[in-house]
Amino acid sequence: MTSKNRQSDSKDRDPILHVEDESSTQVIGVNGQEHHSPVEATVGVQKDTANETDLGLTIRRLRESRQLSLKEVAARSGLTQSFLSQVERNLTSPSVASLRKVAQAFGVPLTELFQGPVIPENRVVRRAERRQLIHPSRQWRDYLLTPSLTGKLQVILSVIEPGGGSGEEPYAHDSDEECVVILHGRLDFWVGPNQYLLEEGDSIVFESRIPHRNRNPGPEQAEVLWITTPPSY
Repeated sequence: MTSKNRQSDSKDRDPILHVEDESSTQVIGVNGQEHHSPVEATVGVQKDTANETDLGLTIRRLRESRQLSLKEVAARSGLTQSFLSQVERNLTSPSVASLRKVAQAFGVPLTELFQGPVIPENRVVRRAERRQLIHPSRQWRDYLLTPSLTGKLQVILSVIEPGGGSGEEPYAHDSDEECVVILHGRLDFWVGPNQYLLEEGDSIVFESRIPHRNRNPGPEQAEVLWITTPPSY
């Protein structure tokens, strides 16, 4: 196939909507055509002991700084003590929904779990100064691109490995609007009851209060830009 033909095929490709059943994923194109692909296996949890990515230690320090026991955090968050203990020891990989519950139990935004120095209020965030949240299983990494946690706009760059994503439980947050842009790779994206396959260059806009989740179906690493206003992640 020539380069010209490939470009033509790319332009003619329809955006698609996924509807899942137990054995396969039914993909419905805008033109009404159906495609089927097998449901992919869930990626297993891998323990990460790197100090610079110690999410569990960050959570434990926040808990101890507030003089809270695991039992008290469990009561506030609706999560179990055993699960929270495993999270603090990096033995399990919490979903975004679970991390939000933990942050809410501490009375802080999820970005408080990002690691790295707090940048003085200015316009520029240097690449080496980005605050980051790295999941223990290394299935995704979030980088905060905006300098302030209290401004009117929040921009986050996510790098999501094949099979990685926010988790099976949808989450929502108190922002008016959110725009997601796929810089590289692909992303299965659920907003409410609807599922979309977003490919490189695609974007989606929705109300952040609608439960949503995502997963990288592979085969490549996905790079995703999240723009939220006002900040509430």
